[in-house]
Amino acid sequence: MKLVSGGKRRLASLNVHLLLLLLAFVLAACEGGSNGKTKSIASPSATEGGGGGEEEPITIGFSMDTLLEERWLKDRDMFRAAGEARGANVVIMEANGDDAKQISQAETMISQGVDILVIAPHNAEATAAIVKKAHSAGIKVLAYDRLIKNSDVDLYVSFDNEMVGELQARAITRLVPKGKYVYIGGADTDNNAHLFKAGVFNVLQPLIDRGDITVVYDQWTKDWTPANALVNMKQALDASGDQIDAVIAANDATAGSVIEALAEAGLAGKIPVAGQDADLAAAQRIVAGTQTMTVYKPIKLLADKAADLAVKLARGEDVQADKKLNNGKIEVPSVLLTPIAVDRSNLEDTIISDGFHSREDVYKK
Repeated sequence: MKLVSGGKRRLASLNVHLLLLLLAFVLAACEGGSNGKTKSIASPSATEGGGGGEEEPITIGFSMDTLLEERWLKDRDMFRAAGEARGANVVIMEANGDDAKQISQAETMISQGVDILVIAPHNAEATAAIVKKAHSAGIKVLAYDRLIKNSDVDLYVSFDNEMVGELQARAITRLVPKGKYVYIGGADTDNNAHLFKAGVFNVLQPLIDRGDITVVYDQWTKDWTPANALVNMKQALDASGDQIDAVIAANDATAGSVIEALAEAGLAGKIPVAGQDADLAAAQRIVAGTQTMTVYKPIKLLADKAADLAVKLARGEDVQADKKLNNGKIEVPSVLLTPIAVDRSNLEDTIISDGFHSREDVYKK
């Protein structure tokens, strides 16, 4: 009996120990399991950007107006490289100058869940609809190079575009302080075209008021198309009987058409012509003596700054904007970079030394 009783006591004691051990194991498993689950869920986020590790990659949607001009190809490639260098995924769509297509493409990127939308608009007014749709989805919008009008756009990054026009006009008025001028503008739908023109006339107007300069022709170029600029310049020559002393064109593509029209009239190289964008063809024309100057806007600087600020906006970080520009609805926080006037004297020290174009290409026969 004692043996049986002792056995029972030992069995009961063993059962208690087993129960306690099992209870301890369950408690540990619950605590450890909870931590283990947290870690297993958190680890991918930590690697991708959840708290504690590297931040989750930002997806930037870049809606572009066009790739038909040389400079916009550079913008696309440099912006993509700048975004990827900051750990972002960059999705790019271009609308080829079609407002409806640009809005549709932006809607696609919004529905795909991009973290930030960057827009180089074709139409400064029409793209306000994109800003509204993006904000409805909780996505901020950065206007790239061209301001979006009448919208609550979050940030504008560009060059000082009025200064671009001022640099053009100063360069030409130094050469032609008196005479008959032609202004070939950009697209009326592009806010930058208005800023370029405002800068040009900031310089010209006092000379116009004094009677030193007469603007004999002033016309916008629909969609920035060189063919339309060519028509405009031919009309300017016809209207003035080829009596023109200087031409300021809103960009290098339109300047190319101006020079084509002047060449047909036997005037290429005889009349100063200003452009802007520092296109390769423009640099070659400067070397050849048919274009007087261009304005260099270091696109890499613009792309780097825009990509940096886009990532910060997407992450909710503070963004410093040194200026504000009114877009017809709000004072838009703006970061404006400084453009550079380029002529034959400083081609080497600007676009060539920066690697924007190679010396071999610029001086190519």
